[in-house]
Amino acid sequence: MIERLRLTWHLARRFRNRRERSGFVSFISASSTLGIALGCMVFIAGLSVMNGFEKVLQERFLSLIPHVEFTAVNQQLADPQQIMAASLKHPSVVSAKPVIRTQGMVQQGAQFTGVQIQGIDTTQVQAIQEYMSPETWQALVTEPNAVVLGDKLAEKLKVTTGDTVMLLVAQNANFREPKRIRLNVQGTFAFGGQVDHQFAYVSLQTAREMVGIQNGATAVELVLTNVMQAQQVANEIGYDIKDYVYLDHWMRSQGHLYRDIQLVRMVMYLVLILVLAVACFNIISTLIMTVQEKQRHIGILRTMGLRGKQVMQVFVWQGLQNGLIGTVLGTIAGVLLTLILPDLMSWIQWLSGESLLASDVYFINQIPVYLQSLDVVLVALVALTMSIFATLYPAWRAAQLEIVQAISH
Repeated sequence: MIERLRLTWHLARRFRNRRERSGFVSFISASSTLGIALGCMVFIAGLSVMNGFEKVLQERFLSLIPHVEFTAVNQQLADPQQIMAASLKHPSVVSAKPVIRTQGMVQQGAQFTGVQIQGIDTTQVQAIQEYMSPETWQALVTEPNAVVLGDKLAEKLKVTTGDTVMLLVAQNANFREPKRIRLNVQGTFAFGGQVDHQFAYVSLQTAREMVGIQNGATAVELVLTNVMQAQQVANEIGYDIKDYVYLDHWMRSQGHLYRDIQLVRMVMYLVLILVLAVACFNIISTLIMTVQEKQRHIGILRTMGLRGKQVMQVFVWQGLQNGLIGTVLGTIAGVLLTLILPDLMSWIQWLSGESLLASDVYFINQIPVYLQSLDVVLVALVALTMSIFATLYPAWRAAQLEIVQAISH
């Protein structure tokens, strides 16, 4: 059995040798190999970029966006401690924190700028800490009426550390008689995207004074072990909450980002199939022309005892060699391209003088990549499988040749 496979493999290599076929057939064969290699390379790099965006979405963007949030129907939660206790009993919940979210306007003379106020519990670890200096965080914890602004918001307001801002907060859900509160700017944070243009962080106590409550909070936000279970976890915990709350989760507010990534991924799968299909058509063309060229050789081999099944194996091996070489070269090139892609994009940005991802629009300023071995294996298997299927019809045609007709040809 092994000897027969060796024989058919050797014949396939011989038929594939440039000296054994015309230049045009060699060109078509090389085109099929190159097409498979390019398809594998581009798709591995593209999938790695999609993985990178998905990872950044989960680890960076969703660090500031609550995975699950329970917001008071009335002005404040009656018992936020009960909600946090019920939430922490769930195995998927990492942390539960009280929060007060409100909107306000910063007044500077006759100018007003809208601001999203985030009142956070400074006694607990907060994700925003990573995006501000330790001194700024410490000032937010200890100083009364302290506020930390997004760097783009501070730049727009033309304020720096040590300045004061006048904030107008709505009372009873309207701005007819807004509450005025003077806040001390203790520093800025830099996260990226619209967060830096709109968000301002204060302590929970300062936020209570803004909205006019003595204690408690207006919402409880949860961090989960698996963000993709947000809707399920919200519903399960919601049954144990006695307060009247709105159930919300990130998939409802920001899920379009994740769906966009998945849509692009599906489009890339379709493009891969189409690119590989074109390359495989070249394999079919190569084998059909090879069969036409080698009819006499096939007839002689059949008279020497080579069976039709073995003739079919010869041409399957020949097409598979094209696919195998293209897959190996494309896989190696794809992995290398993925590894150097961030530096390559930085070099292109340096040459063009323009940022490919504007940090004031997106929450990142460079192309993220995350190479997964499963994607590499999947792309390689798809390429090899399509290469094998492309060989079947030409190989079957070769096996069906009549011996006398083949020799006379």
